[in-house]
Amino acid sequence: MDTNNKYLEKISSEPDICRGKPCIKGTRIPVYMIISLLAQGETVENIIKDYPSLTTEDITASLFYAARLCEFEAYAL
Repeated sequence: MDTNNKYLEKISSEPDICRGKPCIKGTRIPVYMIISLLAQGETVENIIKDYPSLTTEDITASLFYAARLCEFEAYAL
């Protein structure tokens, strides 16, 4: 299994969990929240401290997911 797929398998989107927003599988922690925290300068260590169910791999998976969205989507800002 290539690394990208390994990380992307950690993300799930279920209609009855967080209104279908992509989350870390097995949690109700949405990917957008993790990306937002990183964008605001929060460290991986502090995010894990605040959300102990997350792992470093989960945060990396969120970054991979966000990168994939940017690869395939175009938005006018």
